[in-house]
Amino acid sequence: MSTANELQQQGIKLFQQHDYEAAARSFQQAQEAYITEGRTDMSAEMQSNIGLVHRALGEHQQALEAMQAALHTFQQIGDQLRSAQALGNLGGVYVALGDKEQAYNCYRQAADMFEALGEKKFYGETLLAMADLQVKDGKLMQGAATYEVGLENIDQLNASQKVLKGLLGIKNRLTGGK
Repeated sequence: MSTANELQQQGIKLFQQHDYEAAARSFQQAQEAYITEGRTDMSAEMQSNIGLVHRALGEHQQALEAMQAALHTFQQIGDQLRSAQALGNLGGVYVALGDKEQAYNCYRQAADMFEALGEKKFYGETLLAMADLQVKDGKLMQGAATYEVGLENIDQLNASQKVLKGLLGIKNRLTGGK
């Protein structure tokens, strides 16, 4: 295992332990090591991870800048999957910044890319994030429909998702829908 990979794994562990500052340092060191190794894709992934740290710390502008930089690199190297993931992450940052229009735009682009790539789980998760935003925005019927499609694309539902799917099924039976 390369030093860069060890630093990345250390950063992930620290992030999971909510030691965000230490995680950011590990991701930064991993990014520098990946640059030295000539691994542009992994360097951009570390940039994205640093963005996730900033987001967790509530540093939304820094998160936005880091994730936009990562997205730009993924697009330049033609990495569709990571581009879609970066767009989904950007959607969450835009939600935190209160920019619903940009959030919707990022989520829609990410969902379309995940669907085209056959990434059902990521597609479903992105639709759930979009549905959350729609419901919070008062678009209840649109949000319910988006939740429904999102849930249909996720194989392993958590407890609250199972309840929601059941409620949507009841609603559909009562309203004569699906």
